[in-house]
Amino acid sequence: MKVAIFGAGYSGTAIGALFAAQGIPVVGTTRSASRFRPLTEAGISPVVFDGALIGDQLLEEMKDATHLVQSIAPGRDGDPLIRLFGNEPKRFLPRLQWIAYLSTVGVYGDHQGAWVDEDTACRPVSDRSVERVEAEQAWQTLAAGQRIPLSILRLSGIYGPGRNGFVNLANGTARRLVKKDQVFNRIRVEDIATATAFLAQRLYDGIINVTDDEPAPPQDVVAEAARLMGIEPPPEQDFESAELSPMARSFYGENKRVSNARLKAMGFEFTHPNYRQSLADMWVKKNWNKPQQAAF
Repeated sequence: MKVAIFGAGYSGTAIGALFAAQGIPVVGTTRSASRFRPLTEAGISPVVFDGALIGDQLLEEMKDATHLVQSIAPGRDGDPLIRLFGNEPKRFLPRLQWIAYLSTVGVYGDHQGAWVDEDTACRPVSDRSVERVEAEQAWQTLAAGQRIPLSILRLSGIYGPGRNGFVNLANGTARRLVKKDQVFNRIRVEDIATATAFLAQRLYDGIINVTDDEPAPPQDVVAEAARLMGIEPPPEQDFESAELSPMARSFYGENKRVSNARLKAMGFEFTHPNYRQSLADMWVKKNWNKPQQAAF
């Protein structure tokens, strides 16, 4: 087994670190050589990939890769790997046995707080979620044509060491925006890694929500982080009158509760099933401000 991760950013690095800790060779792409050191420290062999051209080093690394994790976001021109691979991924990855595509729960769109699961129809609202739906469909077409199992992991809001409410409170950027009845799901980055490995072991073929147990108002998460730090939380702000960028405001245009029942029915156990347990874990371990410090 060898894992090739395209887009070894925050989630990709955690995924690669877990496989590497199990003694599995991992190659991960990055746009800049400045990321080589943290990837190497995570046990990942780093390669530069600009999203447009596959260089000789990456071609060589791909020859014996058996598992592909695609974490690069699509754009207006679609998914970058689909453009490069066409309908022949095995021309680049001749030993390919399984593909994971990291998507987002944003593909479901707005359901006014109702529960959604993997069988819920996609009604994307934002342009970036529309692009994700198109990328999912492109990967499904490619995988079906090549008879390769494809796991589409729909991820909720990603957080973990180095990227969380504690960091935002410490640097003064935390806000408690209040929009009536608004909730979000979240997922700890380490649980993304363990879920990916869990699905890879089973060569799982299908769509799966990778999200926590407890959709909750975002202001409650900030307040809990402040409580653990022993500081006053920032004052609540009304969402409607708050100054926000168009992108930040667009996140609040989708309100839903995302079910993880399918993944748990397969036997997967979340290490961090809700934000309270997860924040307490980071605070006790003192790793909240240390990015890529997942303990595998």
